[in-house]
Amino acid sequence: MNISSQIKTDIAQALKELFGVEESDIKLQPTRKDFEGAITFVTFPYLRASRKSPEATGEAMGEFLVENSEVISGFNVVKGFLNLVISDEAWAKAFAAMTGEGFGIHERKGRKVMVEYSSPNTNKPLHLGHLRNNFLGHSVSKILDAYGYDVTKVNLVNDRGIHICKSMLAYERFGEGETPQSSGIKGDHLIGKYYVRFDKEYKKEIEALVSEGKSEDEAKKEAPLMKEAQAMLKRWENGDEATVALWKKMNGWVYEGFDATYKTMGVEFDHYYYESDTYLLGKDMVDEGLAKGVFFEKEDKSVWCDLSDQGLDEKLVRRGDGTSVYMTQDLGTADLKYKEFACEKSIYVVGNEQDYHFDVLIRILKKLGREYADGIYHLSYGMVDLPSGKMKSREGTVVDADDLMREMFETAAKHTKELGKIEDFTEEQASELYRQLGLGALKYFLLKVDPKRRMLFNPEESIQFQGNTGPFIQYTHARISSILRRAEQEGVDTATFDPSDITELAQVERDVIQLLGEFPERIAEAAEEYAPSVVANYAYDLAKEFNRFYNELTIMGESDPKVLRFRVVLSKAVANTLRTAMGLLGVDVPERM
Repeated sequence: MNISSQIKTDIAQALKELFGVEESDIKLQPTRKDFEGAITFVTFPYLRASRKSPEATGEAMGEFLVENSEVISGFNVVKGFLNLVISDEAWAKAFAAMTGEGFGIHERKGRKVMVEYSSPNTNKPLHLGHLRNNFLGHSVSKILDAYGYDVTKVNLVNDRGIHICKSMLAYERFGEGETPQSSGIKGDHLIGKYYVRFDKEYKKEIEALVSEGKSEDEAKKEAPLMKEAQAMLKRWENGDEATVALWKKMNGWVYEGFDATYKTMGVEFDHYYYESDTYLLGKDMVDEGLAKGVFFEKEDKSVWCDLSDQGLDEKLVRRGDGTSVYMTQDLGTADLKYKEFACEKSIYVVGNEQDYHFDVLIRILKKLGREYADGIYHLSYGMVDLPSGKMKSREGTVVDADDLMREMFETAAKHTKELGKIEDFTEEQASELYRQLGLGALKYFLLKVDPKRRMLFNPEESIQFQGNTGPFIQYTHARISSILRRAEQEGVDTATFDPSDITELAQVERDVIQLLGEFPERIAEAAEEYAPSVVANYAYDLAKEFNRFYNELTIMGESDPKVLRFRVVLSKAVANTLRTAMGLLGVDVPERM
């Protein structure tokens, strides 16, 4: 029994019979806490049909609903707001439907969606910004799956280009045969070290050329290291064996490092694309666009798309020397993804500095007649700052993902030991708890904020056991798990629940049931808006409501066996829902803390 759906049906009937109004889109909202009731219906849009005042319209509808609805037991009217009181019998019946396995998960839709996230460069390790990207993409994938889509998780690896050659050249010049094994440095960190080294040496050359009278722009172009990196890129594109061998060796080290980081993060992918395989794909589409008159060629043979009729400018899609630009590659990759997976939705999880790029990509695909372009969505997210300020990869001031996760595990250990909650844990159990808490704090803090907002990540704030944090929700789950273990020891049956056992509910019990009942709608909202923050804040609200229930009422000390069983089953339903909700964020919830 879905109370919200039943009330919408009953209100539609009231509108039809009282005022002759046919309405299929009934809007409801939660009743304000300072008024009696659970659900509020706004009567103002129907006053013309009722030919009554807002108060009289509400009174007429309230009386009709009390007489004719199976779920409404009372009402009150505040101006044009009809506040509806739901009977305890209806709450109990509604709750019975929430106790089964898989509550909140939607039926399969038979529709396919692709989510592309991570998209790392193979010249440096993953950093804090990548954490938000990966957690966001992975969570959106899980939420869309829970909403009933068939989801393919994709990673497009940027494994070629001038930035990759910078690391390669610095290693060739300064590496002296160093390897991850000989240095004890994780492969992606080792390559990142040489990316920073290139920038350091490159700046020295620029300064020397400027001191000789060159302008800074001239110095940047004429610096020997930059010229060598450009020459190395050409050798790679021409298939030079030695250059390709070095590229494969160094990328191999990076992939081993990435795999370890992804495992620690708890994210995974169904399919990988590599820029080295896809960067030439769009060239045929450029020729197609020229033939169709969608693109035009300038005197230098460069090819452009004119978007001025859509309020934008001209966009380069191929250089005059015939080489690709990022747009060329992205056009071809979009075509390849659709040909291989035929997904009706394709979500790109990429930072908001690429808003213009994706706007142009979609517009060009539409001009080329690609119907799948309507299903492309750029999930644009804001950058992440630390209290210490912005990060720069080239200067080595980036906060590495591995280092931050390790620090979070250590901070979780420190806080947990201070609270004295693990005296009976083995060393292995304690280590796993620190991992769950540290990673949960990090993921939750990054996901509870609307993706579009730029945010400040405060590690110390994220790990607190009170407030809107992952550990607070995890602790609430562990608290309920403790109640359930005790209930099992005392022989309380939680496998079944008979709604007729409950004749009267406390207000806090109604509030918990009402919030539980919103879970399927919150999943739908999060999926449709690509916003894990909806699920995150729902989990926080539910954890808060359960703690109010726990503090106001007796659970295991209840003398009435039917009430005792109901409260234990209600606790179990909250635990299951918290576990599901946090799982959609990629967060584990511990059984003990």
